[in-house]
Amino acid sequence: MLLGIQIIGILFGLFMLYLSFVNYKRKEFTIKEFSFWLILWLLFITVTLIPGLLDFFVQNLKLYRTMDLFIILGFMFLIGAVFYTYTIVRRNQKKMEDIVRKMAVEKAEKKP
Repeated sequence: MLLGIQIIGILFGLFMLYLSFVNYKRKEFTIKEFSFWLILWLLFITVTLIPGLLDFFVQNLKLYRTMDLFIILGFMFLIGAVFYTYTIVRRNQKKMEDIVRKMAVEKAEKKP
């Protein structure tokens, strides 16, 4: 019998699968990106349906609860995502500076 939180988790996983598919169809995701998200959401749904699958990892890492594992993994993911986003923003910022600099030089050269 499924618990309420499992039903919510499954619906969330299915919704995210749908969003990933829509982004792939709009050509906003490459096939590699879509495959990554597809596997991730299928794993999420599987763990939601069979939470005992993670007991082996929880015991080997000497954690008390499976929720502790999820919290640790969640923080690791968020820190990685923030770092990745920061590097992308910095790269775009440098490109923007180069473009503005080139435009300023071109404009200065055109003045009599």
